[in-house]
Amino acid sequence: MNIKLGNSQIMIERKPQTKTMFSDLIGPLVALFLALLVSAAIIALSGVNPILAYTSMIDGAFGNFRSFAETVVKATPLLLAALGLTISYRTGLVSIGAEGQIVMGGLMATLAGIYFTMLPGFVLIPLVMLAGMLGGGLWGAIPGYLKAKLGVSEVINTIMLNYIAIFFVTYLLDIPLREPPGYFPQSAMIAKQAWLPIMVTGTRFHLGVLFAIIAILVVYFLLWRSPIGYQMRAVGLSQTTAHTSGINVEKNLVLAMGLSGAFAGLAGMVEVAAIHHRLVNGFSSGYGFDAMAVALLGKLHPAGVVIAALFFGALRVGANMMQRTAQVPASLVFVIQGLVILFVLMDALLRQYSIRIVKEDVVHG
Repeated sequence: MNIKLGNSQIMIERKPQTKTMFSDLIGPLVALFLALLVSAAIIALSGVNPILAYTSMIDGAFGNFRSFAETVVKATPLLLAALGLTISYRTGLVSIGAEGQIVMGGLMATLAGIYFTMLPGFVLIPLVMLAGMLGGGLWGAIPGYLKAKLGVSEVINTIMLNYIAIFFVTYLLDIPLREPPGYFPQSAMIAKQAWLPIMVTGTRFHLGVLFAIIAILVVYFLLWRSPIGYQMRAVGLSQTTAHTSGINVEKNLVLAMGLSGAFAGLAGMVEVAAIHHRLVNGFSSGYGFDAMAVALLGKLHPAGVVIAALFFGALRVGANMMQRTAQVPASLVFVIQGLVILFVLMDALLRQYSIRIVKEDVVHG
């Protein structure tokens, strides 16, 4: 296609979808490679063979089926929370609140599992799931409403709500919800019929993994195959243009943050119902914060988020083996995660810079 701008002429070529997908993958792959390369240099400076360290990490995460199952278990809450963040980020909202939404989802799921013990499992499990999603969804809708109605920054609100959720649950576990006779700051166990069943004997591979697989399909069809998803992505590209086209921008902002929180709340429910079977302090283990890196590394697409979640889950599981075998501190995982985020953001900035140069060349002929 040829387009004339004054004396200039622009050639627009429709690229095949496979080529576009491949070009989108180059940035995250390069970011991952550079992060591992820099981390290898840090390991080498500490006097340890980087190849031995990485081999130990891979063996700890994928060495046998049990290790792989544990990697998938660790990746499940990361995947669910990152899918939620994909919705909000695609709508143009920068949410930092997945951690608080996971905590509130776990709280509401625990309350449902404690106070509805008379229900059978086939009723109680969906109820606990609904309670978790409702808790996270409402917690996410609050900053969405404040952004839509008052223009208050969702970044500040979600950060503040993280602290409110964490310390609110800490208070509840210290007094009102503490398990009798009250020796430890933890709730009573939820009803056994609310526990998510183990799907593979001898591992912790639980039913929540199936929930995550379903969530992948739901988010994909929501964002790319439904009118609501089209409106959300349109709002994310340009609120002014979306409003001019008749799209209710405020409604979509609130809805996106609510759905984002609902998936994070589901992650909290899975951790409570499948792993801990009760509410304890720190049960989230920072999943909400890591989920931001997973969403960015996955290029805000469910397929990419799956791969990124498995990678971050492997880092969590393999770090312990790396520490035992190669004597490299498990905290190196946080260095790798931080470097991945840094290089992904650098890739985005370079892409924007290159697009701006192309536009200037076109304008100036």
